[in-house]
Amino acid sequence: MADDALGFHSLTDEVDTELPVEGALPEWLSGTLIRNGPGAFDFDGGAVDHWFDGLAMLHAFTFGDGVRYRNRFLGTDAYEAAEAGAFQAGFATGGTSLLGRLRQLLFEEPYDNTNVVAERVGDRYLALTETPRWVEFEPGSLATVGHVRYDGDAPSGQLACAHMQRDPETDALVNFEVEFGLSSRYHVYEMTAPTERDHVASIATDSPAYMHSFALTPNYVVLTEFPFVVNPMTFLRPGRQGPFIENFEWEPERGTRFVVVDRGSGEVVAEPRAEPFFGFHHVNAYEVGAGGDPVGGQPEGGGPSEGGGDAAELVVDLETVPSTDAIESLYLEDLRGGTLEALAGRPERFRVTLDDDPSVERRELYDAGTALPTVSPARWCREYRYLYAQGTERPVTEWPRSVVKVDVETGEADAFRDGGAHLGEPIFVPRPGDGVRDGRHPPPETEDDGVVLTVALDRDAGRSALLVLDGETMTERARAPLPHAVPFDFHGRFFPELG
Repeated sequence: MADDALGFHSLTDEVDTELPVEGALPEWLSGTLIRNGPGAFDFDGGAVDHWFDGLAMLHAFTFGDGVRYRNRFLGTDAYEAAEAGAFQAGFATGGTSLLGRLRQLLFEEPYDNTNVVAERVGDRYLALTETPRWVEFEPGSLATVGHVRYDGDAPSGQLACAHMQRDPETDALVNFEVEFGLSSRYHVYEMTAPTERDHVASIATDSPAYMHSFALTPNYVVLTEFPFVVNPMTFLRPGRQGPFIENFEWEPERGTRFVVVDRGSGEVVAEPRAEPFFGFHHVNAYEVGAGGDPVGGQPEGGGPSEGGGDAAELVVDLETVPSTDAIESLYLEDLRGGTLEALAGRPERFRVTLDDDPSVERRELYDAGTALPTVSPARWCREYRYLYAQGTERPVTEWPRSVVKVDVETGEADAFRDGGAHLGEPIFVPRPGDGVRDGRHPPPETEDDGVVLTVALDRDAGRSALLVLDGETMTERARAPLPHAVPFDFHGRFFPELG
């Protein structure tokens, strides 16, 4: 793979155009897919070292009579610094002492290269990364509105989880932040507007772990605390240099702690440990009753039950990767050389009991490789049957050339390939049913009634295309070629209200 290989290239064009459509779009498909990820790795006066540090660019696909496409850089401080040749440090780019990093975390405006995902919080649209400083954008034009940062009375931290979890019943978003100190803490909160939050719980930790996502059920929050940790006291030791993420250390003797928080009471009701492992993305989670049947859903009026409801155990599905070496494989030099171990994931199921002696049972859901797993938003926090992901091979030597639909009950999968094109994260959009436009309520037997959206990059043609696949058969229904090649990005969200 050449250094200038498409996918890990810099895109400078910003366009707003109607795309030609080949095939037939479903008549019911209305809304906007907004994808977030790195748009540029190289710029005047410098370059970033790591895929996670590419400058944030939004891509929007609006479905109506056809498909309208637009893309735009976020006007962040990081972007302006890069344009001025002054980009200094990011997730894994640049070097500073840990004391300098702590000073940045505590006293300076947090890093704002919000290139991970886009979310709607209340009636505002935000781009997010792993700091508590969000960037608001206007969803029609993708223009940057400004920075958003919580400054209320609820406790907050210096780092934030990149992936908020939405409660499909209340529309509240749940997240946690990490506060560093003599006794560091994870602060869990819920919010329905960016500047208003309800404190759920604070959990003490001697060494905060790197957690890119977490699990949510109707009544519980589950933090999967991998043994990839940083001791905040090392911030005060001289001589430690390097990018932020390189200061975390793998300590397998800790095992992996599942911290289960009751959303109603704020109490930690279980914290069993499993063997050491690592992962980036949770797939889904739900509650199971004493009889073994799934339970869940909030009490009348919405919101979690006081005392946690009727769950006897929790099912927590997440994608594990072989080791934290996956982070090292995401340096651009390695990616352009064909090393992509971070994409060598496996979806696994962890059953966490909530009895007097909590335990964790682990099993594999699919025996082949996956990356960037998603499920239908109609099944968030509920029992589900299908996950959608990029399909990967081991060892991973190139960007995935397939997307897969995995039946988590049988372990079988259907794959879609577009010749030799490279395919991105698949996003499932359920067909609206029973008058519910956002599709939150279809029963599980029609869970795959909808479409899968993914972006394909054809290196031979030198351009990308949006693909619309049938959710049941994983066959192509339509495609819309783009005017340029889109760099490999991270995550998308479909917003049905933006039709």
